[in-house]
Amino acid sequence: MALYVLYEHAAGYGLFSVKEFEEIGMLLPQVEASVLELSRFNAIVKLVGFHPFKTAVAALNNVNAISEGLLPDDLSSFLDTTLPKAAKKKAITLGVGDAKLGAAISEALDVQCSHIGAVPEILRGIRYHFGNMVKGFNTQSAAVAQLGLGHSYSRCKVKFNVHRSDNMIIQSIALLDQLDKDINTFAMRIREWYSYHFPELVKIVNDNYLFAKTAHFIKDRKSLTQESLEGLEAILMDAEKAQAVIDASKMSMGMDISVIDLLSIEMFANRVVKLSDYRQELAGYLQSKMHAVAPNLQVLIGDQVGARLISKAGSLTNLAKYPASTVQILGAEKALFRALKTKSNTPKYGLLFNSPFIARANAKNKGRISRYLANKCTIASRIDCFAEAPTTVFGDALRQQVEDRLKFYESGETPRKNLDVMKEAMGAVQAQAVAKSKKKGKRSLGTANGGEADANGNGVGEPNKKKKKKLNDTNGGADDVADESALNGTVAADDSVLADVSNGELKKKKKKKNKNQSVTADA
Repeated sequence: MALYVLYEHAAGYGLFSVKEFEEIGMLLPQVEASVLELSRFNAIVKLVGFHPFKTAVAALNNVNAISEGLLPDDLSSFLDTTLPKAAKKKAITLGVGDAKLGAAISEALDVQCSHIGAVPEILRGIRYHFGNMVKGFNTQSAAVAQLGLGHSYSRCKVKFNVHRSDNMIIQSIALLDQLDKDINTFAMRIREWYSYHFPELVKIVNDNYLFAKTAHFIKDRKSLTQESLEGLEAILMDAEKAQAVIDASKMSMGMDISVIDLLSIEMFANRVVKLSDYRQELAGYLQSKMHAVAPNLQVLIGDQVGARLISKAGSLTNLAKYPASTVQILGAEKALFRALKTKSNTPKYGLLFNSPFIARANAKNKGRISRYLANKCTIASRIDCFAEAPTTVFGDALRQQVEDRLKFYESGETPRKNLDVMKEAMGAVQAQAVAKSKKKGKRSLGTANGGEADANGNGVGEPNKKKKKKLNDTNGGADDVADESALNGTVAADDSVLADVSNGELKKKKKKKNKNQSVTADA
């Protein structure tokens, strides 16, 4: 059995032959020892052929194909011409570093491939001595090629990442959770800090955001007068609370605070207000991204729960690959493994517990509705991931199914079958597609008609006039033909006139007209 090893380098493909494969397979420690010595390694491995990449673009295309487990055309033609054909007495094995690439080569070229045994050690030696084994190649040029290809490959992967929209959702929901924790901590701090000066405000204004805005507006409680009532009403949206704040400031038990301390409290309250406003903007951004990436999942369980499921799975594609049983307990891994370890009951829900459907269900039906909701979430995520045109029709249908299931648990009313619901949703999607195509057809007809009107009006008229002038100047007697072409208003007539000019027919007409003029002159 003959062994050949394929090595993929940033500069090209190299094919190496290995001597005495059976002995090398048995004496693997000797191979490991001879890897670092070039003389001993050259006695085992010889270069058969090298195929360099012509351009950096070709190298990038080849490495992209190999990373996806595909066989590039360059590699296929190189192996087809360089690798010897297998005979009956002597079989050939090709050693590769990637199992997926080996499967692609075996399927395309019908060559036996191997990536185990002595192949990894031989590839390690080739990688170590590659600059010295190829003529006209050194370690410095190999490093330059690797650096350039590495930069372009990384840039391509980042630029054409299929999960780039999912990454925005993952980062947004993570930042949203962190902002919620920080805003709660800061609100507690501003309440405690400002209560030294105005303790009665905590009982009047319960909301953290409104408390921070009110503290920022009041500053020193002694400065509050009846004129400040309108400003407080604008903040609290309640006239009674605003009046209660003014009344409490007149009888407050709080201590007096210096101007510098009040300035620090004011700056901190302003920071809390800005963080809360940014949190609202981020929630709106997350809603828009979810509507663009996973509209059906958003309609079914909401923005934040759907975003948390995508974040926990890593991407929408990973979530679509999960079975419903995994989606049901996603986020409750610790409880699951603790239950498996102690042989107790496994959790019924994970992140889905935050869905309003779980809260609306009875205690005995929470597990059942969680299992049913996880099933619908799996369907919605798969539709969002693999559908060509985003739509919310399926999300509305799945949400209605969950609502019907809740009614069934409460009153016993039988819900519709899933087959009928999906058929109805498919009909609605097809109707939407037909309506969109009709609208596009009307728009295209409108633009086409406008373009024709422009062409018949001003667009082609001026060039026709110029052509007429040129023909009149050069041919003299072609006025009638040019006038007919202008009356018809078509470009085809002009083309025929030009063809006549090229064939010399206009010259003949001119001669005939001159003869007629001479006859009339004699008469």
